[in-house]
Amino acid sequence: MRTTHMFIPTLREDPGEAEVISHRLMLRSGMIRKVAAGIYSYLPLGLRVIRKVEQIIREEMNRIGAQEVLLPVLSPAELWQETERWDFYGKELIRCQDRHDRDFCLGPTHEEVVTDLFRREVRSYRQLPVTLYQIQTKFRDEIRPRFGLMRGREFIMKDAYSFDQNEGEAQKNYQAMYEAYHRIFTRTGLQFRAVEADTGLIGGTSSHEFMVLANTGEELIVFDPESSYAANVERAEVVPVERSQSITSPQPLKKVSTPQAKTVTEVCQLLNTTPDRLVKTLLYTTPDNSPIAVLIRGDHQANEIKIQRHLGIHDLTLADSECVRTLTNAPTGFAGPIGLHGLTILADHAVGTLSNFIVGANEADMHYINANAGRDFTIDVTGDFRQAQAGDSSPQSQAKLETARGIEVGHVFMLGTKYSEKMGATYLDSQGAEHNAVMGCYGIGVGRTVAAAIEQNHDDRGIMWPIPIAPFHVHLLPVTNSERVHEVTQALYAELQQANIEVLLDDREERAGVKFNDADLIGSPFQVVIGDKGLAQGTIDLKERIRGEKMPIAPSKLTAYVREKLARDVNWP
Repeated sequence: MRTTHMFIPTLREDPGEAEVISHRLMLRSGMIRKVAAGIYSYLPLGLRVIRKVEQIIREEMNRIGAQEVLLPVLSPAELWQETERWDFYGKELIRCQDRHDRDFCLGPTHEEVVTDLFRREVRSYRQLPVTLYQIQTKFRDEIRPRFGLMRGREFIMKDAYSFDQNEGEAQKNYQAMYEAYHRIFTRTGLQFRAVEADTGLIGGTSSHEFMVLANTGEELIVFDPESSYAANVERAEVVPVERSQSITSPQPLKKVSTPQAKTVTEVCQLLNTTPDRLVKTLLYTTPDNSPIAVLIRGDHQANEIKIQRHLGIHDLTLADSECVRTLTNAPTGFAGPIGLHGLTILADHAVGTLSNFIVGANEADMHYINANAGRDFTIDVTGDFRQAQAGDSSPQSQAKLETARGIEVGHVFMLGTKYSEKMGATYLDSQGAEHNAVMGCYGIGVGRTVAAAIEQNHDDRGIMWPIPIAPFHVHLLPVTNSERVHEVTQALYAELQQANIEVLLDDREERAGVKFNDADLIGSPFQVVIGDKGLAQGTIDLKERIRGEKMPIAPSKLTAYVREKLARDVNWP
């Protein structure tokens, strides 16, 4: 492709709207343009990368026997009402009505639609297993769309759905998809980890997220450096620490003045102690307006997902100042478990290892010291209610957990019968008995994968694409208008195309510096500089973008050299 024939509106300056590197570089390199908040047009350069990711996905989905379909974007409210997600999904669900005032929504995911398809068409166990997938635009009315393609209101996703006879067969399908995801993200050239995750709004019994590791990642994950264990902090298991045998004997409870000391840091500074000697009392309200208290050690963070899972609810709200005062007769910052009546008290395991600790006194500007569970207050439930953090013990080895930031690009769920039971998606076994199909669902954010690749592969000049998803393999950069440079450039352009090597020729009448800057910005793996000085010595300059080093090479050897490099890539012909 010639630059003069391709729509690549590069920008010299960083766009003010861009918050993260991938957003900035996708705008600057002319890959995308904003239409509205969280809604983007894909320009030719960006669409080439999108299509390459899609092709890798298709090949791996087909490889495990999944069959491609295309389900409607618009789905009727009745299907969502069957699964009770019409109301549960909340304001993220983009709703509309047709001319007959019938309710519809723009699909953020397609469990309901595909389950409806299954129940209409599948009758017998002989038709199972079946796995269907699609690559399609999805819609979610994000409360705060940001970061370009990372969190948009309209986005491209691959979603797949499996139907099996029983849990054992469904687990095999789940594992096949899990392994396919490993191949997909390996083939895209990304560094990633599969981590245990919460099932969230999709629901189900278990799930894994595929995280591209990047310093700019939105999510924090913990991992065991000595095993395969990894999980996001919402899901990560915290191994209980045994109560120390040398724990100090209970001391007399004492109320002390702590004027204006509301935070853990303020209380610790005032009382000359450390956060691990203080217990926070967090007050929450649940969907049925029943308040609960959660006790967390001062140097730990509550994990609201774990608390919700324990309570069997899907929403948990930190109590506001009015609610806190009603429950404790004190302002926010002074709540404590002593004398707290009429609500359930949950405590993290770590609280049970403490004695003579500090808690709020349910009185303005006052705390208790030397508080002890059992003597001074009663805990209703002890469990794992905090976020894992670096230094915690691994649940799978003797190692300590480490942390990294990640960008979620894929998610696999074992759904079980959550949807098939509610929607009557059944099949008849060999004895004629009816059973609910056991389901799994599996998503990949195509645009997010592209953005994550940029977050992981860039420098201060632009993008450094992994070869499998680069928009072009080679970027030809003639730097003079001489007849000799023109002849060699055209010959190389034709030769590379003949060899099925994707090549972009910058044939603009621009200064060399402008061409070099745009080439670095666009990020093709190989840049070829063709100039009179080099040709006088029988060479051209080849620069591998990711290494940043130039080397002279004879024009006659360029195609063979690039072919050899590309041949090392997965599935390159």
